[in-house]
Amino acid sequence: MENDQGKLVDLYIPRKCSATNRLIGSKDHASVQINIANVDEQGRMTGGTKTYAISGMVRSLGESDDSINRLATTDGYLKNVWSYQK
Repeated sequence: MENDQGKLVDLYIPRKCSATNRLIGSKDHASVQINIANVDEQGRMTGGTKTYAISGMVRSLGESDDSINRLATTDGYLKNVWSYQK
């Protein structure tokens, strides 16, 4: 497909699961995408966001909350929430 400038563009760009790095298919209707806003010291939005995409498989296993906590901790949004346990 071409856009207004005549460049070829894709109609569908697949997402990857932030927890497992697997592709999220177009028919995975259980997947979610969460955008977390960056804030300053006063709690006001700075304009940037961090996006986490979680596949339906991770959600069906009940691991989405732990995955989001792990990702947010590694990105610096949370402190002392997630720790690795065997």
